Amino acid sequence: MKAIRLVLWVLVAAMALALGWLTYEWQRTETELSAKPYGVPFELVDQSGQPITEAAFRGRPTALFFGFTHCPEICPTTLFELDGWLRQVDPEGGRIGAYFVTVDPERDTPELLGSYISGVSDRIVGISGSPEKVGEMVKGFSIYAKKVPIDASKPDGEYTMDHTASVFLLDAQGRFKGTIAWGENPDIAVTKLENLLKP
Repeated sequence: MKAIRLVLWVLVAAMALALGWLTYEWQRTETELSAKPYGVPFELVDQSGQPITEAAFRGRPTALFFGFTHCPEICPTTLFELDGWLRQVDPEGGRIGAYFVTVDPERDTPELLGSYISGVSDRIVGISGSPEKVGEMVKGFSIYAKKVPIDASKPDGEYTMDHTASVFLLDAQGRFKGTIAWGENPDIAVTKLENLLKP
C-alpha cells in the first residue's frame, strides 16, 4: 500500500512540475511575442505607387485592415466606420496611422485602391503590390485570405475573397495590441483606439 502511495505522490509531483514548466514556457513565449513587432518585413507600394515597408507601422500607433475593393459589405463598412472612429479619437489626424492592405492584388492596383479608399476616407492609405509579395505579407501577418469562385463550375471565372475581417491594432513600435472585430460595438472600438494613444 505504501508503495502505491509513493508512486501516486511521485506522479502528482511530476505532473505539477510539468504543468509549471508548460506555464512558464507559455508566458515566456507570450512575452517574447508581445515584445517584437507584429508580422513580417515587406516591400510593397501604397495607393500613390510609392514604396512602403513595415517602417510605416513604426513611430505611431497603427490600425491595419486587410480587404479588397470588390467586397460587397464588410470592407466598405469597415472603412467607413474606421474613418469615423479615427475622427473621434484623433480629430486633427496624424496620431494614428491607418492602412487598408488588399488581399486581392490581381485586381486591386494602387490606382484602384486609391480611388476606392478616397471615396470614403482621406486618413486611410491603401497598400498593394505583386500577388507574390502581398501573399507573403498576408501570410506573415497571420491573415486568412482565400479566393472563392462565384460559380463553382467555373473555377477560373469571377470570384470573391474570404478573409479575416478584423482591424489589427499595433502600438508605436509595431507590436500587436488587439483587434476591433467586425460588428464591434462602436463605443468599444473607440475606446480601443484611445487606448492605443496612452503611454
